[in-house]
Amino acid sequence: MDLAENIREGLKSIKANLLRTVLTALIITFGITALVGILTAIDGIQYSVTDNLADVGLRNFDIRNKRTSQIQGGRSQRVYEDLKLHQFEEFSELYSIQSNISIETSLTGIAEIKRGSLKTNPNVRITGGNEQTLALQGLEIIRGRNFSGLEVQNGSNVAILGATVWNKLLNSPDSLDDAEITYRGTRYKVIGLLEEKGSFGRGGGPDNTVFLPYKNTMNQADGRSIPASMIVGIPEGVDMDIAMGEATLLMRKIRRDPVGREDSFEINQSQSVAETMEEISSRLRIGGFTVSFITLLGACIALMNIMLVTVTERTREIGIRKALGATTMRIRQQFLIEAIVICLLGGIAGVLLGILAGNLTARLMDINRIVIPWVWMFVGIVVCVVVGLISGYYPASKASRMDPIESLRFE
Repeated sequence: MDLAENIREGLKSIKANLLRTVLTALIITFGITALVGILTAIDGIQYSVTDNLADVGLRNFDIRNKRTSQIQGGRSQRVYEDLKLHQFEEFSELYSIQSNISIETSLTGIAEIKRGSLKTNPNVRITGGNEQTLALQGLEIIRGRNFSGLEVQNGSNVAILGATVWNKLLNSPDSLDDAEITYRGTRYKVIGLLEEKGSFGRGGGPDNTVFLPYKNTMNQADGRSIPASMIVGIPEGVDMDIAMGEATLLMRKIRRDPVGREDSFEINQSQSVAETMEEISSRLRIGGFTVSFITLLGACIALMNIMLVTVTERTREIGIRKALGATTMRIRQQFLIEAIVICLLGGIAGVLLGILAGNLTARLMDINRIVIPWVWMFVGIVVCVVVGLISGYYPASKASRMDPIESLRFE
């Protein structure tokens, strides 16, 4: 009995016990679906973050408020005073390294924008910026123009709209020239439309955002403090460490941080976001492997039980084969092949379902990218073969050690 004959006999046995095979394979399918599905979703999220970072560029760093807080009397208290807009403007004037600098403010995330009888939902984000903001955020204007330096300095009533806001208020593609929107009774001339970017999660991202000159947002704030930050873009050829070091020294001077005391602000490079995402993804992968391992362990035990039953049912057949000259190795090989084929049937179905489930999960998170995880597909198939070998070895070994005379007497 050669290998090809063993494979044929294994397939015949599986076909003869189809229901039992399908039920066993389904357990393996669930385990592989969990493995491939979770890892596919993670890859989709990671690709989305990587694409966004590629658009923004990894040669950027931002300067923000210090997020460290301390608890006093049951209340959270900020250790350091918020960064002020005039401090960012001073930095922009004094920073000696060649760079592009974006000063940004966040006015609100619950704005309702109107145009005539049309209005948006009260979930539009209003962000202030300068003429560098859109480029450093990786955003592209597809119609109209960017802010001018004069408009930024004067806080002019001009606006650039994200795609979602545009589609809600400006139905005609030719309506940009005379388009105006209203926010809190103030009219803004629409000067630009942004390319649709999609979003991560349900926030809407830049598509659901109205960009204004940052000084205009300060006027709308009516004297209240609003979050402000700054992005510094460093061109190729300039050492990033030197640029960030120079920025740190300058901000400490502007903030009057005492010598020996920690910075009263935070400077983070875009690359650190990617590194943080990779760390989170690694932990999620461990969780996915854990869930899949538990499921596959149950499948392994179930398959071993099924194979032991199969060996008992086919005792006389084993005796006949041995009497006709089948070797111990061929008998063992036959039952191992059956176990592996059952695992592969479940594994292939699990891989397909896992890819579908992972991409659907990513789509629910507004990540519009189809991910085909070739590595995890291969890993899933290899895992199936390993499970088949582990589950089938003991039953196959038991079958190969049977005495042919005793097997022929079995009823």
